[in-house]
Amino acid sequence: MTEYFSRLAGVALLGIATVLAAGCESAYYGAMEKVGFHKRDILVDRVEAAADSQQEAKEEFENAFEQFVSVVEVPASELRDTYERLNDAFEDAEARAEEVSERIDAVESVSEALFEEWEDELELISDRGLRASSSRQLDRSRQRYQSLIRAMRRAEDRMAPVLDTFRDYVLYLKHNLNAQAIASLQGELGGIESDVSTLIRDMEASISEARAFVQSME
Repeated sequence: MTEYFSRLAGVALLGIATVLAAGCESAYYGAMEKVGFHKRDILVDRVEAAADSQQEAKEEFENAFEQFVSVVEVPASELRDTYERLNDAFEDAEARAEEVSERIDAVESVSEALFEEWEDELELISDRGLRASSSRQLDRSRQRYQSLIRAMRRAEDRMAPVLDTFRDYVLYLKHNLNAQAIASLQGELGGIESDVSTLIRDMEASISEARAFVQSME
């Protein structure tokens, strides 16, 4: 990661920031290759970033659930302050979820470019043995990548319904800050806990897939 940011600093001096602002991915990849940072390196870096983002999102969801529990258990006199903490936790979890989706999209973008380039350049290898070996390696890398992206998207899909549930109760509490409203939530606690636990398991599986993929590419 240190080497990556060091290279990015050098790239910035060459005007890469301008290329990025224009949103031209192919130009970005070409410019990065000129300073020795290839699509494979970008993919590994983006997978690491996505895994880190999922780890942070997992922690935010755990915190949001803890805040929900505290709202259910809090005395009515302390309800408003506790609601504010729950709302803050929900907003943090929502922001992390958006970041996770953006990072997964970035992983998909560079992986498509990488595999397309790899497949095109197989035809340029004149040695049949080397070409066959590279082709097999491409197939293995694609298989590992498909396993990774499925795990990431599965965890991403789990986030939306959990966020929807949290949003429902945050809004409910916002307009019903009284002891009766809190009592009505007691029965929902088990269901939310189950949803969050499932989400956490999926995110941990996705993070594990990402770490394994990065190791396979090193």
